[in-house]
Parts: sequence; C-alpha cells; structure tokens
Amino acid sequence: MPETSAIILAGGTSRRLGPNKPLIPLAGRPLILHVLDRTSPIVDETVVVGSADQRDALRGVLGSGARVVTDVPGPRSPLTGALSGFEAARGGLSILLPCDTPFVSGQVTVFLLDACFQRDAVIPRWPNGYIEPLHAVYRTRPAAEAARKALEGGGLDMRSMIGRLGRVRYVSTGVLRAIDPDLRTFFNVNTLEDLRRAESMLRRQSRSNGFQA
Repeated sequence: MPETSAIILAGGTSRRLGPNKPLIPLAGRPLILHVLDRTSPIVDETVVVGSADQRDALRGVLGSGARVVTDVPGPRSPLTGALSGFEAARGGLSILLPCDTPFVSGQVTVFLLDACFQRDAVIPRWPNGYIEPLHAVYRTRPAAEAARKALEGGGLDMRSMIGRLGRVRYVSTGVLRAIDPDLRTFFNVNTLEDLRRAESMLRRQSRSNGFQA
C-alpha cells in the first residue's frame, strides 16, 4: 500500500477561467500537468478529483500518471472534493492541492509531509492568521472522517473539517521562506493576468536553468 498520496482538486468551477481550468494551456501544457510533474516524484500515488463531466478529459490528459475520481454527491465545494480524495487515497498521509498552483514546491511538500509525524494535519499559516488548507498535509483516514462529519453537519468549508481534527500543527509561512524564498508554491492561476504572469515566470526559470547549464 502506498505510504503517501497527492490529492489534486480539479473539479471546482472558475468564473474567470471557465469550467476546464485544469486543462488550460500553460507554456503549451495543461495547467494540471505542471502540478503533477512537481508532486508525482515525491508521493507514491496521485489522485485527481474532478466532476463527472471532466472525468474523460482528465483521464485523457493524465494517462497512467494519476487516478481520476469524481466528487461525492452533494454541493460542490473544496470540502466535498477533499472528502472524495481522502476516501480514494491509499496513502496514510495525503498532500491536498488545487490544480492551479503550477509552482508548488517539492521541497515544501516534503517538509510538510515530514512535519506531519504524530499529527492529523500540518497546515501553512500566514502572519495575518490566514491558513492554506488546500496546500496542506493530512493524515488520510482521520481527515476523511472529519470531512464526512463536517458535511453531515452542514459545513462546506475546510475549517469545518479542520475543527474536527485532534492534532493540527500550523507552520508559519516565514519558516517556509527558508525553502521557497518567494513562496511561489502558493501562487494560484485564477485570472488571465495570473496565467500571463505564470508564463513569464516559467520563461525566466527556463532561461536561468539554461544559463546554469
């Protein structure tokens, strides 16, 4: 049985980029593949959660690189997507990620996985108290149970699940800056402007890598 899983949420609706956000091209490749490329070398399996009407398109793009599962019945929200992923994941620990973070840091992911020793979750937290529950590591079975109970109680946000977990560790983004100085791991592509910025960042990265070579 795999020890770690990556759960990538791809089923949300994007008012600004449309329903097929995970498949929008970034540097000539679907956005979701950038996330997959950065996480798959670290984990034992990848689970992608999408809506029923996305399933075939996602499977066509992802091939054998990930298992595609559909959202559990109910209102569409990050929490329903998370529950679908937790129920499908085989790993004892799961890193939960959105499909629109093309610069997710492998080093940050490893740090969060390691920090989840004897914890139910490890969640990054900004100095203003804002947390990143969709860029966090969870102990899979307790998280699935907490998500299910939260939904049964009418909760739809991630905090309603996190409040039901017993051992949560919050990691300051200041600590993560030592690994990812610009915290690009949290950069989300939500608008066309974000997409253009991501293209520019990838070009600069490619030039830098070429120079180093």
